[in-house]
Amino acid sequence: MGKTPLKKVIKSKIKSNKELTELERQREKMKYEIAEELGLKDKVNKLGWGSLTAEETGRIGGIMTKIKKDLNIPKNEEILKDDKRISSK
Repeated sequence: MGKTPLKKVIKSKIKSNKELTELERQREKMKYEIAEELGLKDKVNKLGWGSLTAEETGRIGGIMTKIKKDLNIPKNEEILKDDKRISSK
């Protein structure tokens, strides 16, 4: 299994119009919701995720990690494993 981070896998799928798995869609939805709660949605929509500062992305990531843990959502590595199993069928 490759060491490609989940965020890069999702970005690649979105660019190539490939369908995201349910967990990937859930992760993306959560990311945008948190950005909106933090008042960063307009910045992301206008300039992209790369325009965020390290502090802003760290804050989003920290909140995502807490929510994923509270909701018992699998870690990124587990989501990638599931994706590999699905795509190899």
